[in-house]
Amino acid sequence: MRYFEDFQIGQEIELGGYTVTEAEIIEFARKYDPQPFHLSHEGGAKSHFGGLIASGWHTASICMRLYVDSILNASSSMGSPGVDELRWKRPVRPGDTLSGKFTLLETRPFRAGIGLIRGRAELRNQEGKVVMTFIGQGMFGRRP
Repeated sequence: MRYFEDFQIGQEIELGGYTVTEAEIIEFARKYDPQPFHLSHEGGAKSHFGGLIASGWHTASICMRLYVDSILNASSSMGSPGVDELRWKRPVRPGDTLSGKFTLLETRPFRAGIGLIRGRAELRNQEGKVVMTFIGQGMFGRRP
């Protein structure tokens, strides 16, 4: 179990990787972001993207899953007050393999028994190019 006190400023935590499929790009888009360039190759070809791309919200969801699997599920996580500076830097396409990293920027006491960490999340594609970043905050229980 990882507690607030176990996080150190400057610490870099690898979040693992995930390969995005065409089927899930289209499924996510149908449910949550039904723009033509997320729904089909044809719609994407007619856009300035030149082909099918994942919704930025889908990309953010993939990052969240990697973060949960790598950090939150084995910690005293108590939720989050939000994210800042969310940026989609490059399109994510079918077959892209994304890898994540979380770099801790700040730790501070928040409330009784709770500490707050602030860090930069980053996803890169298989070419090492950044596709998404954001600054996230998380509340974690203090060590008993």
